[in-house]
Amino acid sequence: MAVSGNFNYTDLERIIDFSLKSQGHSLLIAADHITDEGNLGALIRTAAFFGVHGLIIPKDRSASVTSRVLKRSSGAFLHLPIAQVVNMGRALDILEKKGFWIIGASGDGVESIYQFDWKRSLVLVLGNEQKGLSRAARKRCQQVVRIPSPGQVESLNVGVAAGVILSEIIRHRNTEGESSQLKSESVSRTRC
Repeated sequence: MAVSGNFNYTDLERIIDFSLKSQGHSLLIAADHITDEGNLGALIRTAAFFGVHGLIIPKDRSASVTSRVLKRSSGAFLHLPIAQVVNMGRALDILEKKGFWIIGASGDGVESIYQFDWKRSLVLVLGNEQKGLSRAARKRCQQVVRIPSPGQVESLNVGVAAGVILSEIIRHRNTEGESSQLKSESVSRTRC
């Protein structure tokens, strides 16, 4: 027998503080009115896999963290602080004031994820399954990026899209660390 209560969300300010104290650039995700519990669970698992510092979801017109979401996340919710906010637009405004870049993802984005400079603290805003980014979230984005598609399908499941974008963010950010590490190894070898 198991007893389960309501999920304990983390306060937005705690997520901000935690992410800003982490090593390197901060990385948060804002799930803009994702309504499917399976998609939210998959997004939680994907975000935890890539080391995202926190997830922000709106209180209304959005899936909440339920037992089905927890099951779909396969335990990944234990590694990802999740905040539930009353007003996503206001939360994005707070994050911008704290120094985060607000970057939306949409099929009609101006810049490819492969050309964007991900070496900055940012919030990746992912939109609803049918409507994409809400008008309120989109107007707060400093840039809207897209995943180029060479195929005939024009969109991806939000968890899959998050995985593609997060993979590129991590790859892009790690090239900076790898080149610094290579330089220091080269200097060490010349001193020997």
